[in-house]
Formats: sequence, C-alpha cells, structure tokens
Amino acid sequence: MKQILMLMAAMLLCCCSSDSEVKAEVPANAGKTLVVYYSYTGNCREIVNSLRSQITADVLEIQPAEKGQRYEANNYALGTQLLNAIKANPNSASSYPAIDPVTTSLTDYQNIIIVTPLWWSQMAAIMQTYLFNYGPQMAGKHVGLIVSSASSGISQVVADAKRLVPDATWMGDALWINNSNRSNAASLIENWLKKMNFAENNNTMDKIYITIGGQTQSITLVDNAATRALVQKLPVTVTLNSSGGFEIWGALGFSLPTSNQQITAQPGDVVLYNGSNICLFYDSNSWSYTRLGKIDGLSESQLRTFLKAGESNISVTLAQTSGATAIRSLTPNSSPKGEGNIYSLNGQRVTNPSAGVYIKNGKKVIL
Repeated sequence: MKQILMLMAAMLLCCCSSDSEVKAEVPANAGKTLVVYYSYTGNCREIVNSLRSQITADVLEIQPAEKGQRYEANNYALGTQLLNAIKANPNSASSYPAIDPVTTSLTDYQNIIIVTPLWWSQMAAIMQTYLFNYGPQMAGKHVGLIVSSASSGISQVVADAKRLVPDATWMGDALWINNSNRSNAASLIENWLKKMNFAENNNTMDKIYITIGGQTQSITLVDNAATRALVQKLPVTVTLNSSGGFEIWGALGFSLPTSNQQITAQPGDVVLYNGSNICLFYDSNSWSYTRLGKIDGLSESQLRTFLKAGESNISVTLAQTSGATAIRSLTPNSSPKGEGNIYSLNGQRVTNPSAGVYIKNGKKVIL
C-alpha cells in the first residue's frame, strides 16, 4: 500500500510540473544573457518576470532620476515634452532625461533583451536615455526587443532601438505585447524565444591584434561591413600621430565601408573616420564615426602608455594573429606591392622556399 501511494504521489508531481513549467527551448549553450527594462505602469515588469521564469538571465531595471513623475498627466504633456526634446536633437546628451546611475557592465553579456514601453508610438524616453548612453557598448552583441503598448504599433520603437544600438546583431523580429494579447504573454514569449538567434557560449566576437613598440594587445571587433573589409586587408602597418589630447590617428591607405553615427568615443575605442582614417582613443571625443572595435584589457593610463600618447610617427601594426608581422606598409593613395611574393614568418622575402609555413599575399600558407 505504501509503495502504491508513493507511486501516485510521484505521478502527481510529474503532472503538476509539466503543466506549470514553460519550456522556451533556448539553446542549452546560449551565452550569458541580460534583460534590461524600464516599467512605468508595471506591464513591462510582468513581461520580465515571465522571461525570468523561462530563461536564465540577469536583470537590470532602468529608473528615472526624478521620481514620482506623472508622464501621462494632462494628456501626456510631460511624456510628450520629453519625446519632443529627443526628437529635436537626438545626438545631444542634454536632450535625454536623467536616469539613475547604472553599474552593470555589458562586457560579460553576449545576449541582451530590451523590454520597453511605448509612449505615443515612440520608445519611452527613459529607456532611450539608457540606450543613448550604453547602446554603443552593445556593438556586436546579440540583441532582442520586446515592446509593450496599449494598442499602438511598434514600428517607430523598433526604429528608435536601431538608431540607438546601431551595431548590434539583432536576434530576430521584435515581440509586440499589447492589451489584446497580454493575457497570453507567457506563450507569446515562449514562442518568440524559440525563434531568437542567441549567441552561444563559444561564439566570441572576432579579434585582431595591434602591435606598437613591440607590445601587442587584442582588439575585439564589432560586426559590420567596415570590420569585415578591414580583416581582409590585414596584416598592415600604418603611421599614426597624436591629436587633440585624446587619440592617435592617421590614414589607413585604403577606404572601408562606413556606417557613421554620432558617438562619444571612450578610451580604448577604435573607429573609422571619413572612411579611410583609423583613430585609437586614450580619452573621449564626440564625432561622427564608424565603430570598429575596442582595445582589450587596458586602463586609461595604460592606454596612454601603449598608444604613445603625445608622440608622432607612431608605427602601428594590425594583424589577425598575435605573432603576425605586417608585410606591407600602406600610405595614403598607395596600393599593396609584391603581390604573390612569399615571406618568412619574420617578414623576410623568400625566393626559393622549402617546405614550411610562410606568408603569401598577407596570409599564412603551408608549402
């Protein structure tokens, strides 16, 4: 009798578990995920709670600096005022309402899910502030978007997200949860997650290597047309000069595709300027750039030393491997020479190579 009761209890437990758990079928090897959200009415918070029941993720809530504001009062007067200020000058930090300080670093996350309300067909101003400040740091990461509204369509919110996070890898279409389908939010999220292209744990972003004065550091690249074209040109050595007290920069000797955005470059950032110039930052500066990547693992003071801040005629080598030697040195309006020649790994031209590993047309080959 005791065995029968235990068996019935086990069967009941299994039935209850299968009814109450939602299986999102997110890839088992998906990389670390962060859910970033802002919630004014509580609807987005409910969405996040449902997300957390279906996937493993850290959560970051964005809060306005001014508490207790009624954005919907007087026919949404304050909310509209905030949105109009952003629309009038979207590239100025002063256009965005202040938010509480954010201490969560995006460095450790490969996947980011943004959950935001819609305000009068636009992304809520509070979330726009966060993405204006931190969206550039999502470059190359896999990003998903969930939008909550009463009934308005979300096309402008999607456009806001892509403006503020220009170099992300979007995991799929945005999910729209509104008053007509909110009661089915859990199943909508479950089906949406199954279609998302999550980055995997072993899906690290491409890296290249920069060598200055015999010291080599890695650069984590964003994924865009410019970096894909740059990698095809490597290895290359360029001569850069300090400028403005915040960067070293100079001509690459070739042009790359541009996707310019007004950004505030930070120490370690690597950007493309005017399509054919590379800039490496040891301080900050705001301008229209195409983001290429970021030098890994150096503090601001270490960057100043590594980049030889303040000096001129700085020889900089970019390569796909940490031990590669640049074979061609490019200057403005020049083209690669010696195509087809064979070089040893230390950069010496070889006329009659024996069996071994060499460099030909900028790539390692086995002869």
